[in-house]
Parts: sequence; structure tokens; C-alpha cells
Amino acid sequence: MRRSVLIFIIINVLVIAFLTNRVWILITLLFADGMSDAISRGELPAADAESSDTRPQLIPKIIHQTYINESVPPVWQEAQRSCIELHKGDYEYKFWTDAKSREFIAAEYPWFLDTFDGYPYPIQRADAIRYFALATYGGIYIDLDNGCNRRLDPLLSYPAWVRRTIPTGISNDAMGSVPQHPFFLRVIRSLEKYNRSWILPYITIMGSTGPLFLSVIWRRYSREGLNQGDGRVRILFPDEYQDKPWGFFLHNLGNSWHGKDVKLIFWMARHWIALTITGFLTAGVAFFVLYWVYYRFLVAGSSKGGSIRLRFPFWRRTSTKDYELLDRDDRHEV
Repeated sequence: MRRSVLIFIIINVLVIAFLTNRVWILITLLFADGMSDAISRGELPAADAESSDTRPQLIPKIIHQTYINESVPPVWQEAQRSCIELHKGDYEYKFWTDAKSREFIAAEYPWFLDTFDGYPYPIQRADAIRYFALATYGGIYIDLDNGCNRRLDPLLSYPAWVRRTIPTGISNDAMGSVPQHPFFLRVIRSLEKYNRSWILPYITIMGSTGPLFLSVIWRRYSREGLNQGDGRVRILFPDEYQDKPWGFFLHNLGNSWHGKDVKLIFWMARHWIALTITGFLTAGVAFFVLYWVYYRFLVAGSSKGGSIRLRFPFWRRTSTKDYELLDRDDRHEV
């Protein structure tokens, strides 16, 4: 094999290795089911028997919710009311408006204020404040489009928990934590690093503060062996989350921050098989074109008259065991 061909292959292998390294955590996320940390139904008391739960309650009785201002849209008011009414008397309710959130960040986390103010989308600030609230006060965060189907007391027995989402990863729409839990401390410390702008708003939000960001941090946290002992993060699966009589939450219409780009993302999700095949075909064509350009301009020698000779390699069998790489023109010289 010629040295030029070997160099070309090595360069492509290095490029592929670099790109794979950059997305490796996303690839491993596809295979992280979270079952080893699942909150099983057998651990939880029945919906009508919370009083029989004798486990210690670790998470403070605080419910956090967020919105732009105090005027919650009517479509979410019933869901908000259900959580407040079910926990009236012994739970503190903290409602984080944009103004309150900024005031809190400025007072408690001034190192993050520039990033907080610089987010181009309001939902990014709504995402960020929930992590800071849990890391500081502890408690349970609930999106406004999630109503409460039963009291949340059984979920107070875990140092931290998040919700499993489909098809992979975890969500940030319902979470619980003790104050200063190492996972949520890791999350708030990572926000600046992941504050990047991508082409589409949906991807920018998901990857910088939203569920994809949280899932990546969770995966790294687990791979580093930190997801154990007091630092363990338990996973609430769909059967215990909603759509079952014993589930903790009732889901209402949400996605208030979704823009037109989301239609493209959801279309891609529905046609991922065709897009994957197209991606491999495109990569193959790109590889051939790069090889052609490489061989055309960097390997082929100059012919008479100053023009460039197009010299594609061909394999010729020279013995029963060995093969030699020859140029098109060399075939007539043998």
C-alpha cells in the first residue's frame, strides 16, 4: 500500500475518532436505561396509604414552580392548584417569577448572573433557576403543566430523584433533592460550560439548560462512580410518574416554549431510520469525494504541459499472496 493512501486513511480514522469522542457521551446515553436506580412500585406505599410509610423523609417539604410573572395562564391554573391544595398546611410553596429568579441569582450566585442575563430564551432562565433552587433549598420542583394526583410525601425519602423520559435520558419537569446534593451542585457548576448556541433554538435550549443537558450531566456523573450512597440519584419511571391511578402527577398541555423549529425536530424523530441511512450514504459519498480530491491534487504528479494527471489507484495481483497498488498509467508498463 502506498504511503499516500496510508496517510489518507490515518487522517480519516483520526477525524472519525475525534468526532466519535465528541459525541460518545450521547451514544452511551442511548443505552443508559436507569433501571439500577429505579424507584420501584414496591418501595412506595399505595396512594391511599401514605400515612403507613415509616421511612425517614430527607427532602424538605418545599414545592418550587416557575413562570414569567404571577399571572399563570388559565390552562395551568388547575394543575397548580391541585399541587397547592394537596400539600396545604405542611409544605412551603415557592413561586419563582423572572424578577424573583434574577434577584436570587444576583444575591446568592453573582458569578452566574452574566450567564443568566445572557440567555437568549426565557425558558433557559426558567430551567436554570430550578436547579439553583433545589441546590440551595432542596424540595421538589414541578412544571406548571404537571398537576398532582396524590401527595408527594413518599418521594421525600430519597436524597435526590429525577424523572425518566422516553426514548432516553431524564427530564427536568419534576425533580426532588435535599439541599446541596452533589448532583445538583454539579449541574449548576456545569451551566456555564454548556452555554452554547446551536443552529436551532430547540437544540440550543435542550443542550444548554434543558433535559438533554441534564441527561448528559447525569450520565457523566454516573460514569464517574458518583451515583451511589448519599450522592445517588433515583429515577422515577412513567408508571409511577403519571397516567396510572397510583401515579404522582397528572400531565396537562405544556410545551409553551416550543417554536417552529420543533416541528422539524419531531419530523426527524419520526423518520430517524431513513435519516440514518441517508447519513451513512452521505458519509460514504463524502469519503469518496475527499479521496478523489486528495488523490487528484496531492498525490497525482504533474504531467507534461503543466496539467495535472488524474491517477486513480488500481490493485493488481502480483503473486498468490501479495497485492500491489498501481496507478492507471502504470498498468501498461508492466
